Amino acid sequence: MKHREPPKSLCQTQAELDKFSNLPGHVIDQILSQLSIRDAVRTSVLSTKWRYKWTTIPNLVFDNQCLTFTSQDQTVIKNKLVNVIDHVLLLHTGPIYKFKLSHRDLIGITDIDKWILHLSRSPIREFVLEIWKGQRYKLHSSLFSCQDLIHLELFNCLLRPPATFRGFKNLKSLDLQHVTMAQEVFESLISSCPLLERLTLMNFDGFTHLNIDAPRLLFFDVGGYFDDITFTNTFNLALISIGLYADEKVERRSARNSSNLLKFFAHLPNIRRLEIQSYFLKYLAAGDVPGRLLYPCTDLGYLSIRINLDDFAENSAALCLLRSSPNLQELEILARPEEPSSGATCLSFWEGEQKYCKFSQLRLVKIYGVSGIKTELEFIRFVLLASPVLEKMIIKPAPVNEGMEMVKELLRFRRASVQAEIVYVDP
Repeated sequence: MKHREPPKSLCQTQAELDKFSNLPGHVIDQILSQLSIRDAVRTSVLSTKWRYKWTTIPNLVFDNQCLTFTSQDQTVIKNKLVNVIDHVLLLHTGPIYKFKLSHRDLIGITDIDKWILHLSRSPIREFVLEIWKGQRYKLHSSLFSCQDLIHLELFNCLLRPPATFRGFKNLKSLDLQHVTMAQEVFESLISSCPLLERLTLMNFDGFTHLNIDAPRLLFFDVGGYFDDITFTNTFNLALISIGLYADEKVERRSARNSSNLLKFFAHLPNIRRLEIQSYFLKYLAAGDVPGRLLYPCTDLGYLSIRINLDDFAENSAALCLLRSSPNLQELEILARPEEPSSGATCLSFWEGEQKYCKFSQLRLVKIYGVSGIKTELEFIRFVLLASPVLEKMIIKPAPVNEGMEMVKELLRFRRASVQAEIVYVDP
């Protein structure tokens, strides 16, 4: 009897499986690191060598992209999600360096508690928890014992560290959004992370004074309601994006005869990029606004300001910053034309200021949201006359603006730079 050869397709499949089986261990680890949890688990069917390889992957990510369920029943989805995470953690045999849980379906508090407790026994370096539904989740106390943490990211959480907590000694990046904590907890948390380099705070409550004591901090991004902000030992801070949401107290947030501007920049000698968003310029304009800062921001190359160019105090604060930024290379102005005009006090505010304020390195200017009022046009004229090396000015008006009259006005403005180009973008 003649021996029958197996089909070619079967031989090809077997050859491909052999190739997978014979891959070096570090190559398999690299492949698994690029897969989602779902796909990593599926590789267990490739061969006996792959069967339990997924149980050693150090980075575990559970989010909507890697965990999708066909059912619409919330209880079914929750149970399946819990079962998946329980299964992965139960069978996992190696160290866990990263754990991320971000799911838009409701998850039980007790389940999250047990997962954090389990992770606290591993050398976890990166922990991300985003709770999209329900009330603020009170962070399990065992997380505060994870001294290997380098990156911590929390969304919709309540932080109450145990009395024994003395900070995260290795933490370099902290991202807190929609969080609640007491004033003393916030201050202690920041000051007890000596290696902290990146700090993000968004939509927080429980504390209103942002006292930032972080000697290695490089990046700071904040947006929310707060009464005051003070920097201490932040001489390395280089990139700041700060937005103060509006309320009736913004303009009064300064002690009498003091300057929020001077206080804010006192410990920021090396700032390179500054974004002033929402109504924070009102805060800086409170108190006595100096003509210039005590020490110029010589490293500041990028400045973005959201401003009401019809407000005298805000114009004064902006002018102080511009005078104190001799090496500015890019300027972005975001106008707030929706605010009511403050009258005729600003009509000639920027007139002639180009004689005392020169931008020897400014090459790009972006101005958004202007409506064509007199004070806005005067500011544009000032920048054009004060910028001898300007290459491009991009102007995008507010949607309600007619546009053509502004274009005609701008084309008549004199420019200090012969190569300056004005680009008008339709709203």
